[in-house]
Amino acid sequence: MRRTFAEHRLREVASLDGLWTMKPMDGSGRAFAAMVPGVWERIPAMAGYRGEADYERTVTVGKGGNYLLRMGAVSHTGRVYWDGELVAEHYNAYTGFDVLLTRVQSGEHALRVHVDNRFTEESALHIPNDYYTYGGITRPVELQRVGAAFVSRMAFHAEQTGEGAYRAHVRVFVRAAEDAKDVRVTLELAGASAEIDAGDLFAGGEKALDAAMDVTGVRAWDVLDAHLYDLRAVLSVCGEDVDDLIDRVGFRTVGFDSEQLMLNGRPVTVKGFNRHEDHGLFGCALPVEAMADDLQLILNAGANAVRTCHYPNDPRFLDLCDELGVLVWEEHHARAIPTEILTTERFARQEAACNEEMVAQHVNHPCIYIWGVLNECESETQTGRAIYKAQIEHMRRLDPTRPVSFASCRFMSDICMDLVDVCSFNIYPKWYFDEDVEHYLRRLTAWMDEVGAAGKPILITEVGAGGIAGYHDPFGRAKWSEERQRDILTEQLTAILSHARVSGVYVWQFADVPVAEEWAMNRPKTQNNKGVVDLYRRPKESYFAVKEAFEKRR
Repeated sequence: MRRTFAEHRLREVASLDGLWTMKPMDGSGRAFAAMVPGVWERIPAMAGYRGEADYERTVTVGKGGNYLLRMGAVSHTGRVYWDGELVAEHYNAYTGFDVLLTRVQSGEHALRVHVDNRFTEESALHIPNDYYTYGGITRPVELQRVGAAFVSRMAFHAEQTGEGAYRAHVRVFVRAAEDAKDVRVTLELAGASAEIDAGDLFAGGEKALDAAMDVTGVRAWDVLDAHLYDLRAVLSVCGEDVDDLIDRVGFRTVGFDSEQLMLNGRPVTVKGFNRHEDHGLFGCALPVEAMADDLQLILNAGANAVRTCHYPNDPRFLDLCDELGVLVWEEHHARAIPTEILTTERFARQEAACNEEMVAQHVNHPCIYIWGVLNECESETQTGRAIYKAQIEHMRRLDPTRPVSFASCRFMSDICMDLVDVCSFNIYPKWYFDEDVEHYLRRLTAWMDEVGAAGKPILITEVGAGGIAGYHDPFGRAKWSEERQRDILTEQLTAILSHARVSGVYVWQFADVPVAEEWAMNRPKTQNNKGVVDLYRRPKESYFAVKEAFEKRR
């Protein structure tokens, strides 16, 4: 999928981005020229539309053969048709998927993607929520020409063996579009190499191949000091190189010491923002330039971390975090899901798929130091505990190299703190309740230690207050004014960043975002207004309060 770097030197890749024909299934017979990637809400006549639509375009194939159609994301359910035949179905707006098309003839072909963003009973993750679920093909689309066999993905991790020395472990996944004999894979990384004999592959099959390499003379990836290395897999069939895949990796260690979060053997203080993948101009289909602008504002505020609330983010955003040395808490897709949905088969199935796709697609990003699950779900009940336990164990099986956590808001009632590696809490003193922040933190951390946090790092994963951009009350400092928001954030961050038991904080949130219509009664302007910048990235007074607090804590 399109990244901020070239993934291939041998494989032919063609972008299918641009204008497609989009036809809403509303009985109107209308058709629009819609941008891909993009959201249909940016078309004035489609504003607020929740329903189904067909995206169509003609694809011209110059050379016949096998092709991989890669969909970055469809929001939130997609069915893909190639020349009228259903070739793929996918649920979840925040992970990509691909379709292997074999024996494609040269010439013109019809590609149609049926998109559905309705809140139906079949949807367990996309429900009315405190953010907006858009409609459209929201991330890039590519058509890649592959041979009989090709490298589909890699999974990397490394442990440090000495100064500048690491033992790198790589699992390479090789797929077969048709029978292929004498398949070999050569790995290259930072001057080291390894060869793997894959043997013979049969059409439709996949093999996972493991290798280890000793790498020396490399520099560690660190906060605001990023060092990245190309990991390249070259696949040969009968001695001829026919395919390759490149990913970028970093060498770093994440651990804990005396209740302190450690990166590369040193304590690290997390100073971050929660960031929704949303923008006033683009919806959730941000171009990479807008992502980079967001990160520049985040870094300028003295932050070193981002939490991807509450779903996996675009790989290009993670690429930029890799390049800039920004720590990322990446979270699967789940926010405040009630028990009647958590206990369904569809939730278990859809969340498992999200976990598997998120880890498979993002595991090599060194910026991701922790996985998050089940934000603010029902962690105070025995039923909820069983679901948390299952989700946490699933994440650890998928990636045993990173810690796992969840953001709780069940003060004095949470019964799941013992299940995680890092204990995390969302708090809003002085906004939702009027209690001295230092006093509240003392009560919170003492209770957390009693119920499972002792010996583990603690993160405050949300803290903040609402402020409507442009509403000022410098004398009365009324609720929803920019002045009140600034006052509250100053008090919150001063207390949190000076608390010995807390390893870091994520401000809620970076930018204002629209919310589902069902949430509008509690959200002025149908927005979550707790951003320190507005929908269009214009700073509020609170942005400068955060900057001052973060820069004091070097």
